[in-house]
Amino acid sequence: MTEPFSVRLEIRSYEIDPQLHLNGGFYIQYADHARFACVRAAGVSIEDLLGSGLGPVNLETVIKYHRELRGGDEVDVTCDWEWGDGKAYRVHHLFRHQDGGLAAEVSHVSGLLDLKTRRLVPDPGREWRTRATRPELLGLAP
Repeated sequence: MTEPFSVRLEIRSYEIDPQLHLNGGFYIQYADHARFACVRAAGVSIEDLLGSGLGPVNLETVIKYHRELRGGDEVDVTCDWEWGDGKAYRVHHLFRHQDGGLAAEVSHVSGLLDLKTRRLVPDPGREWRTRATRPELLGLAP
């Protein structure tokens, strides 16, 4: 099994809360950043996706905290995709300290929205696969 896609981010001073750890909203932003970096690395142009009338949407987001992240820490955020047969798919993110310790998990249930009909497309995996030059980064067979 190959390792999931990962990006490294540094916690900036303006992202910390009064307890001096990463504010909860930034976990979602970091997960979004990792997911879009993964999509780009897979060769998908979000501009082209939107231009074709499709937009990625999150239907549910869950954050599980394990160890705090503090200002100046560096964190690796993975992006691992899980596909089924329906209109939705899952994207899992692990936040790891530089020592490998798990800081947090962020999981999304997502879909692709047809921007004209405002409905989820029936086979989002097919839509991502047809646009990707490296679909394996999205957990899809080439």
